[in-house]
Amino acid sequence: MSLLDCFCTSRTQVESLRPEKQSETSTHQNLVDEPTFSLLPPSTRASEVICSTNVSHYELQVEIGRGFDNLTSVHLARHTPTGTLVTVKITNLENCTEERLKALQKAVILSHFFRHPNITTYWTVFTVGSWLWVISPFMAYGSASQLLRTYFPEGMSETLIRNILFGAVRGLNYLHQNGCIHRSIKASHILISGDGLVTLSGLSHLHSLVKHGQKHRAVYDFPQFSTSVQPWLSPELLRQDLHGYNVKSDIYSVGITACELASGQVPFQDMHRTQMLLQKLKGPPYSPLDISIFPQSESRMKISRSGVDSGIGESVHVSSGTRTVNSDRLQTPPSKTFSPAFLSLVQLCLQQDPEKRPSASSLLSHVFFKQPYFEFL
Repeated sequence: MSLLDCFCTSRTQVESLRPEKQSETSTHQNLVDEPTFSLLPPSTRASEVICSTNVSHYELQVEIGRGFDNLTSVHLARHTPTGTLVTVKITNLENCTEERLKALQKAVILSHFFRHPNITTYWTVFTVGSWLWVISPFMAYGSASQLLRTYFPEGMSETLIRNILFGAVRGLNYLHQNGCIHRSIKASHILISGDGLVTLSGLSHLHSLVKHGQKHRAVYDFPQFSTSVQPWLSPELLRQDLHGYNVKSDIYSVGITACELASGQVPFQDMHRTQMLLQKLKGPPYSPLDISIFPQSESRMKISRSGVDSGIGESVHVSSGTRTVNSDRLQTPPSKTFSPAFLSLVQLCLQQDPEKRPSASSLLSHVFFKQPYFEFL
């Protein structure tokens, strides 16, 4: 039984889209060298990888969510030849705009080239007529956001936050070393497998600093479909000024995600973009107990049985029962305290000046991640 099991139990005609080898070679030339990582999670044997592009080999069990602005349906399915449970994401390409098609294409290609245990793996991608099928490992615990809604509405313990963030930052460090900015770090884009493996999804927002063989120091491109991710975005990304932004923008998002995991609420979620920007710029860095950044009105939270993130766009909105959260709880700080190490991590990540934020590599060495805990990654 994993550490996550303990926490949760206590709470109650087919066309392949695989890129050609020549394309793979040219893409890897633009990536920064890093020690090779296995494509497979530690708990996955090579024989368990599903590579079939035969649609009849997948028996859809139940729709567990929707994503990519409701254009993608996410299903729990069984690969009938092996009996393996998988996640199947199905998108009708005819309903996608040109921009969304490019986003899908980018996510598929990048997931094929990236090799890291903490980055979402696409086992197989193919089309059936106008429908895109993406086959990936089934993440039994869904996203960190779903864990919050189902088991930890008041926020997670620091031990669980430590394990989830450590895996997410490891994946983020890999992306940064390869010259990429994720631009959509949040709890719903952090997926967790049945044995506790943490992976980053949401690759359609990713942007490369490498252009025409040269690595640029800053980016001036605002993410497409960014409305839903604005609460997690850094001040410099929201400003869209001449200074641009870089990989340190993701570190700010890690800080917001840490607050989200600790409180069970999304900072700035109900704020207008202008008010949000002013709030982020006013300083000094705030803590997970700063109630001014959390929703002040009654909200409705969806409860999921096993929802997962689509991994190819916006967060999945799981169709399930709903419950109303008492607004009094949202207007008062949670009755919990945080360690100095955790508060230090959050404050470092949420520095207004990007240069004062640590790199992902440095963040992995922060004292918060060095404290004793049960390893379950």
